[in-house]
Amino acid sequence: MATGTLPDAGQILNSLINSILLVDDDLAVHYANPAAQQLLAQSSRKLFGTPLPELLSYFSLNIGLMQESLQAGQGFTDNEVTLVIDGRSHILSLTAQRLPEGYILLEMAPMDNQRRLSQEQLQHAQQIAARDLVRGLAHEIKNPLGGLRGAAQLLSKALPDPSLTEYTKVIIEQADRLRNLVDRLLGPQHPGMHVTESIHKVAERVVKLVSMELPDNVKLVRDYDPSLPELPHDPDQIEQVLLNIVRNALQALGPEGGEIVLRTRTAFQLTLHGVRYRLAARIDVEDNGPGIPSHLQDTLFYPMVSGREGGTGLGLSIARSLIDQHSGKIEFTSWPGHTEFSVYLPIRK
Repeated sequence: MATGTLPDAGQILNSLINSILLVDDDLAVHYANPAAQQLLAQSSRKLFGTPLPELLSYFSLNIGLMQESLQAGQGFTDNEVTLVIDGRSHILSLTAQRLPEGYILLEMAPMDNQRRLSQEQLQHAQQIAARDLVRGLAHEIKNPLGGLRGAAQLLSKALPDPSLTEYTKVIIEQADRLRNLVDRLLGPQHPGMHVTESIHKVAERVVKLVSMELPDNVKLVRDYDPSLPELPHDPDQIEQVLLNIVRNALQALGPEGGEIVLRTRTAFQLTLHGVRYRLAARIDVEDNGPGIPSHLQDTLFYPMVSGREGGTGLGLSIARSLIDQHSGKIEFTSWPGHTEFSVYLPIRK
């Protein structure tokens, strides 16, 4: 057993890899260990006396619930707190405890990578199950639709009064509308035709199409990485994915307008569908709109989930299916004033 003088509390706190903060009831910082200073990108001198929410662009912590727990003499834990600093999102586990001196001790630890990966895999499995369920129902709907349409056509020919065919015409039109909806629910059934070329060709086609829809108070910014290598992909399918995301961003901005950024970057050492790739392409669509409501974020890629009145909720579900067919992935981060969708496509193992 080691002998000698034990380190004091300050030395222990300074050596921890977790972020430790001492704050008062207004969440003003009175102490930050080196890990917390690194996380918040501020020195202890600049942090001192500043309320924690003022240091962050976004903080998902339910402060009221935390304070209620502490006032009741209980500790508080939130295993998934999102905070945004200088445009970068961090997902942390946060624990709060009231100290005898009156301060609140906050400990923040990065979410374990394995836990995050397991969570992503679970969400992906749930999305696939939901998509398969919807597709199964779509097939069950599509079969009788054909019979309904055929019967309406035969009835139209047999009716003696031509004016009555207006009713059969409505039946046929509505059957066709339902069939089109079902086809969209079923989504892409077969892999597309892949070519190896620059993803910027697709991006430029999307920009050209969306530019015709842009109001004067919306700015579309292109931020391309010219060194991004060519990669195998189906241009039509990737165009459909990006067009859907950019149009969603445009609709999210609303009449107030704003800015949409279409960005490409090279990602290194990325695991996609259990395969490690040395190089991958990352395509971001970022907007400064109101953000995606928190109650929709966990189910956003499910079929029939939409945050827009009149939306079908199929676009992102189909987009995810198309990206899955490319062995890629699509994810997003969102908080008030910022939403960013990122599409990853493999280049080289």
